[in-house]
Amino acid sequence: MNLQNNFALAFSLTMLAGLTTAIGGAVAFITKKDNLKALSIGLGFSAGVMIFISLVDIIPGSETLLKANFPETYKWLVFGGFVIGLLVSVLIDYFLPDHVDTEELLHPDNPESCSHNHYKLKRAGFLTAVAICIHNFPEGMATFLTTTQNVTLGLSVAFAIAIHNIPEGIAVALPIYHVTGKKRYAMLYAALSGITEPIGALVGMFIFGLFVPHVLVGFLMAAVAGIMTYISFDTLLPLAKEYGNWHLSIVGIISGILFIWLSLILLG
Repeated sequence: MNLQNNFALAFSLTMLAGLTTAIGGAVAFITKKDNLKALSIGLGFSAGVMIFISLVDIIPGSETLLKANFPETYKWLVFGGFVIGLLVSVLIDYFLPDHVDTEELLHPDNPESCSHNHYKLKRAGFLTAVAICIHNFPEGMATFLTTTQNVTLGLSVAFAIAIHNIPEGIAVALPIYHVTGKKRYAMLYAALSGITEPIGALVGMFIFGLFVPHVLVGFLMAAVAGIMTYISFDTLLPLAKEYGNWHLSIVGIISGILFIWLSLILLG
């Protein structure tokens, strides 16, 4: 298999997934700001897809790639790659957490949030944008690396990431809009917050140009699975509960698992 044949498609999918943050910026102004329950289903769906793909498809694929070169130690290499992916995500969260209180975003003028003044709200919007930029970088690499190995799987990963990028765009746009009163300004920041995903894809291209693909990709795919699993449990599922009804989130999770399982059966 010539990995370079999929480079253009992999980069295109990553770009499209990243740009869906702009959709989130638009949705913030065409829907009621206090009615985001439907997003909890989408977030749960995204988490279900990403967790299932990581543990059921990417990990076995990583083992297959590494087994040929490291028949005795490939399982440890996969385990190590997964742990490194988790650690990378933990470090990102430690130095720049991506959480912003939903109540502050939806009701910035609420008396209960009166201690959060104009400056703090503006700062929340900018910090959220920066945090999402950093979190989207490994997501971009995940989409790119996955697509170069399996186009069908890459489409599924890109779709899952695109879904949860929409509420990320909303999280950026709402505080910016409440502070500036300018919709286009808020939408611009929402769009820019997703630009690091194609940058992550470019880094993936650079890596492929320097190393032996199958040996490196097997290890990186395990790390990608760790990153995606962490994102699902640390970001998607808590946000799913925060933005709406937890039972609706469960429906989304189960639907996501069944959807990706069925798609892998039909298209695999």
